[in-house]
Amino acid sequence: MPVFRLNKQLLFPPVHLAEPDGLLAVGGDLSVERLLLAYRSGIFPWFDERPILWWSPDPRFVLFPADLKVSSSMKQVLRRQQFRITYNADFPAVIARCSRIPRRGQDSTWITAEMQQAYIRLHQAGYAMSVESWLDDQLVGGLYGVKIGPCFFGESMFADVSNASKAAFVTFVQAYAKELKLIDCQVETEHLASLGAGFISRETFLDLIQEP
Repeated sequence: MPVFRLNKQLLFPPVHLAEPDGLLAVGGDLSVERLLLAYRSGIFPWFDERPILWWSPDPRFVLFPADLKVSSSMKQVLRRQQFRITYNADFPAVIARCSRIPRRGQDSTWITAEMQQAYIRLHQAGYAMSVESWLDDQLVGGLYGVKIGPCFFGESMFADVSNASKAAFVTFVQAYAKELKLIDCQVETEHLASLGAGFISRETFLDLIQEP
């Protein structure tokens, strides 16, 4: 199938036309309007350098809040209140720290300066949010993503101290359990699988995120 090239027009091709690896389109921009349309359509950007690449993989790796698994050791970390967890206390710092985390098999970050500015604009518009883990008033872990209605589209997380990002994630899921329908994890990882994430079909995913 062809990979579609976007122009200034604010639209995406149907996601069922994506390549087997999920690549759907190239080009376009990272405006707030286009990013919101992408997430509402089951699409997200992921690229190292221009052109922008837009993806809609099938199946999707997601976590339903009711399926969250918390290990005994993590329960102890939370019970001891080892970390102070905040929300949207320093979004720019969280995304900047996520951009500097070494990733296995990657020579460079996909969270470029352009991507950081785009998601800071989303944050200022009230859609992107961050969760922070603090230890002795130092930011030591966290995560960020896009929240649209009852769906959270996770983007990245970092931890400078063991369990810092996991504590932020678990606390976030538990705090928003009644509000959130699902958490889109995008890419499968052992870390997220251990917390209860699993695969659903793209068709099911689209039905869930587009429900009123």
